Amino acid sequence: MPIEQAADALQLASEPSGWARRSPGGLLHNVRAVDTLTPCPCGNADGYARCCGPLHEGSPASSAAALMRSRYSAYVLKREDYLLATWHPSTRPAHLKLAAQQPAPSWLGLVLRRHESEGEQGVVEFVARLRYGGGRAQRLHEVSRFVREHGRWYYVDGEILA
Repeated sequence: MPIEQAADALQLASEPSGWARRSPGGLLHNVRAVDTLTPCPCGNADGYARCCGPLHEGSPASSAAALMRSRYSAYVLKREDYLLATWHPSTRPAHLKLAAQQPAPSWLGLVLRRHESEGEQGVVEFVARLRYGGGRAQRLHEVSRFVREHGRWYYVDGEILA
């Protein structure tokens, strides 16, 4: 590896935010490091960079099901900002306090059972598996309602199923 590439790698590793890149002129610029091999927490085989990552960075979800997947991934990654931003203002809580959850849940997987869209309304039925601390795995089975406003999908509310 040439010295310049090694220096770039070292600089990238030392950047707390994971950003750094040397331009052809030798100057370092901040650029987000993307690991294309990182699996998406929602289970999509395309990986995070091609699935939920762009939505977490501001791209609109193409469907209620895509928003549901991205919200699951946001719970896994503790992206409270994203969860609140994609929650419809009519039902959105002031905060979720994900960082304060003790014990914090370990999210184990997501299965979408059904998704329907009619016009600006959507419904997604899903089962999310999680575990608190060293306890037994649990299932969260929910039918969620979504609405699309100004080209963006929002989570409205959900009904927990037994």
